[in-house]
Amino acid sequence: MNAPTRRILMGRIHGAFGVRGEIKLESFSSPADAIFRYRPWTLRTAQGVEREIEGARGRNTAKGIVMQMPGVDDRDAAEALRGSEIFVPRSALPPPKPGEYYWVDLEGLRVVNTAGADFGTVSHLFSTGANDVLVAQGERERMIPFLAPDYIVSVDFDAGVVTVDWDAEF
Repeated sequence: MNAPTRRILMGRIHGAFGVRGEIKLESFSSPADAIFRYRPWTLRTAQGVEREIEGARGRNTAKGIVMQMPGVDDRDAAEALRGSEIFVPRSALPPPKPGEYYWVDLEGLRVVNTAGADFGTVSHLFSTGANDVLVAQGERERMIPFLAPDYIVSVDFDAGVVTVDWDAEF
């Protein structure tokens, strides 16, 4: 799961900011400007073209993260990057604290309940604002609140299993 070549989506470009080539960036890191700590970046355009980016820098503004990239010198060049995504190698991220997980590390793990029913594998996770939700995809899709120990009993990376306290009929 944690192969050094695995890439993590860390941000998305939303378009130009001003007329000098600055770019509006949605960062998926916390805090948002931490995205600039992780290198190297791979930029994938909306058309699927990928290239490595070096030398990007940015700042927090009242309207979010604004960044500059080498070679992007005007509004048109910045606007052309709208929809592009920024990836970093999983190995660039620091190890999670005990009891914490990167969502991407959970993807692909088997999901079973405490009675042994197999729910399939972790497809993805998402946040509702109130809590995070684990999506298990098997014979059908199940959405399980990612609340430990209420519903998430254990995460065993060695066995590749997430054990949940969730009714198989729900």
